[in-house]
Amino acid sequence: MMNLYDETSFECSKLITNKYSTSFSLGIKAFDKGFRYPIYAIYGFVRYADEIVDTFHEYDKLTLISDFRKETFKAIQEKISLNPVIHSFQQVVNGYGIEMGLIDAFLRSMEMDLDKKAYDPACYETYIYGSAETVGLMCLRVFTGNNEAQYQSLLSQARSLGAAFQKVNFLRDIQADYQERGRTYFPGIDFDNFTEQDKRRIEADIKNDFDQAFEGIKQLPTGTRLGVYIAYTYYLKLFKKISYTPASVILQKRIRISDVRKMGLYVKAVLQQKLNVI
Repeated sequence: MMNLYDETSFECSKLITNKYSTSFSLGIKAFDKGFRYPIYAIYGFVRYADEIVDTFHEYDKLTLISDFRKETFKAIQEKISLNPVIHSFQQVVNGYGIEMGLIDAFLRSMEMDLDKKAYDPACYETYIYGSAETVGLMCLRVFTGNNEAQYQSLLSQARSLGAAFQKVNFLRDIQADYQERGRTYFPGIDFDNFTEQDKRRIEADIKNDFDQAFEGIKQLPTGTRLGVYIAYTYYLKLFKKISYTPASVILQKRIRISDVRKMGLYVKAVLQQKLNVI
C-alpha cells in the first residue's frame, strides 16, 4: 500500500503544477515518462513554498515557512511525510542525491520575501540564486541521473535558465510586486521613475541569461530536451513581448501569453525537434 501513497503524493504535485502553471505543465508533458513525476514533485514543492510568502496574508507567514522548512528536512531524513507535496519531494531528493545546500538556499530566498523590500546587488544575486537557479539545478540532477560529469558540464547553463525565468517573472510582475507588496527586486531602479533606459539595461542582462541557457538545452539528454525547450520558448516569447512594451505600460498591467499562443509554441517546438533544430 506504500506504493499507492507514493503515487498519490506525486499525483498531488502533478495537480498543483497543472493548476498553477500552463507553461511548465506543457513542458513536463513533453518529457519521457520517467522524468515527469520527479519534476512535478520539485515544482509542487517550490510552488507551495512561494505561496506561503506571497498569498497567505491572514496568517503568520514566518511560522508557516519555518514549519515548512522543518518538515521538509525532517521528511528528507526520515524518508516520509504526511504532507503529500513534501513526501513526493523528499523521494526525489533522496532518489537523485539533490544537495541539502540547494534546498536551504531556496528556502532562505523565500524567507527573504518576508522582510526584504529592496535589494542591493549582493542580495539580488543571492535571491536569484536561491529562488530560481537552485530549482534549475534540482531539475538538472533529475535530468542527468548519476552522470556527475554531465551534471557539472551543464551546471552553469542550468543556473542561467533559472535566472532568466525568474528575471522575466520580475519584469512581468512589477505592478503586483511594487504596488501591492512593496518589493523592488532589481537593484538601483526607482520604479516611481522607471525609464526605458532602466528597462533596456535589465533586458540586456536577461538576454545574456537566455543565450547561455540555450547552449545548455541543446546538450540535455534526449528525453528531457524538448520539455525544457518548450518552457524556454514560452518564456522567451513572453520576454520579447515585454521588450516591445513601453516601461510605463508594464508598470500598469501584467503582460502574458495566451493559452492558445502557448499551444502554438508547443506545436512549433515539437516540429523543430523533428527537424533536428534543437
